[in-house]
Amino acid sequence: MNIQSVKERFGIIGNVDALNRALNVAVQVAPTDISVLITGESGTGKESMPQIIHHYSARKHNEYIAVNCGAIPEGTIDSELFGHEKGAFTGATDSRKGYFEVADGGTIFLDEVAELPLTTQVRLLRILETGEYIRVGSSKVKKTNVRIIAATNEKMHLAIGNGKFREDLFYRLSTVPISLPPLKERKEDIHLLFRKFAADFAEKYRMPGIRLNEDAVKTLLSYNWPGNIRQLKNITEQISVIEKERMVSKDTFVKYLPIEENHQHLPMVIKKDSSNNDFSERDILYKVLFDMRNDITEMKRVIVDLMKNNNLSTHEKTELITRLNNPNDKGFDNTSNEIQAETNITISDNSFGNDPLSPVTETIQESVEVEESLSLEEREKDLIKKALSKHNGRRKNAALELGISERTLYRKIKEYEISK
Repeated sequence: MNIQSVKERFGIIGNVDALNRALNVAVQVAPTDISVLITGESGTGKESMPQIIHHYSARKHNEYIAVNCGAIPEGTIDSELFGHEKGAFTGATDSRKGYFEVADGGTIFLDEVAELPLTTQVRLLRILETGEYIRVGSSKVKKTNVRIIAATNEKMHLAIGNGKFREDLFYRLSTVPISLPPLKERKEDIHLLFRKFAADFAEKYRMPGIRLNEDAVKTLLSYNWPGNIRQLKNITEQISVIEKERMVSKDTFVKYLPIEENHQHLPMVIKKDSSNNDFSERDILYKVLFDMRNDITEMKRVIVDLMKNNNLSTHEKTELITRLNNPNDKGFDNTSNEIQAETNITISDNSFGNDPLSPVTETIQESVEVEESLSLEEREKDLIKKALSKHNGRRKNAALELGISERTLYRKIKEYEISK
């Protein structure tokens, strides 16, 4: 089939290889019932592809329903897609057919499919595999013969890794993937699109069409267009309506662009992979522990200074050293190396003369060296072992006890080679 005729029929403008390849694939898979997943950035025109596929398929005389999955609340999405029975939930005064029942024999386009709740994804997977579904509030299995075309602007491998999207459903939907290029990769098409939109708005608003001078065209082509075709169309409409001068200069055109340089001093928002959340929480915990350690170290310096200057009685020194030597006293978790470095007090110089407390200080130093050798990783490992032992190896309960996810616990067990 002639791709140019497809472009003319559906108002598609552009000649880049990536666009032509996407159109070729859409036309080739149209006569089949293969599931198709369309990917691309927001505003690249993904909604045109399912219309092309439906039009050139054997289902073209049956229903075509486009569903924006991100616009339907999670509590009602199952009812919208699969229908419900009377009394299934509050407000269900009558039975209702869902989209899959209405579109039987036709095509359903699921836009923003990555926004579907996991429970709905399970139902959708069953339809793809068996053609069966159950209305909300019913136990009767129904059959449907619907071709499913899905689209998303999400990076699906990240959604799968974050547990947001089922991997088995992804492979069922993407039997044939179609990827649409962003506008920044279609430089030779940008001016063509601008002129087409300018002509459309001139006709719509009954006014002369706008044009760009040479410098404005260069700006048009050099801009990154994060909103893609949708952004280009909106800006063209704004200029067409607002500007009285029909020949648009670079300075005029730039006023309608959110140029990145204007925002270079704004804080950068970085979307972090949720798989790193555990690491961030651990970093916060470490910081708290280190701050506590600094406070305790300062306290110890004061105590040792008092002891060094002999400002305390023998009884008071005995009490302090006893507490320092007590491993259960959390407020005096000693680090003798730091104290010695700051005060030049060592065990061998017997800073307290013939004070009989010297053997006690030796004990303190010995216990300190053992305590200091324990890293945070060792403590974490020990806590995991204790939690597993407490719950008889039940990792789910142990994870709850530790306040981490079960997946994180699995990773820690493998990392520390803890026998289960």
